[in-house]
Amino acid sequence: MNYVDGYVLPVPKKSITAYRRMAAKAGKIWREYGALEYFECVAEDLKVPKGLLTFSKMVQLKKDETVIFAWIVFKSRAHRDRVNAQVMKDPRLSGDEDAKSMPFDMKRMAYGGFKVLVAA
Repeated sequence: MNYVDGYVLPVPKKSITAYRRMAAKAGKIWREYGALEYFECVAEDLKVPKGLLTFSKMVQLKKDETVIFAWIVFKSRAHRDRVNAQVMKDPRLSGDEDAKSMPFDMKRMAYGGFKVLVAA
């Protein structure tokens, strides 16, 4: 079964274009190093049934922000670890890790690695 890194983060609406550029660049780099798939999605419908935790609440969304839901697919956890190690050393991403240069608040980003439980 595959392995997935997942992200949920708030992005100022005025920064969506900058975020898209950054994500497109990052996606190409992840794929070059072997990631199977790379997705970055912008929120369209954040209404959920009463009683459920919303992405908006999870990232403490502000009025001028939207939510990005993203994931990267790998062959396995070991594959993910190898790919991510290469990506983090890639000079094309230098500066992108600097919190001040990011078009979003990294402190409010949720991230995790997930073993696939069901693939249908």
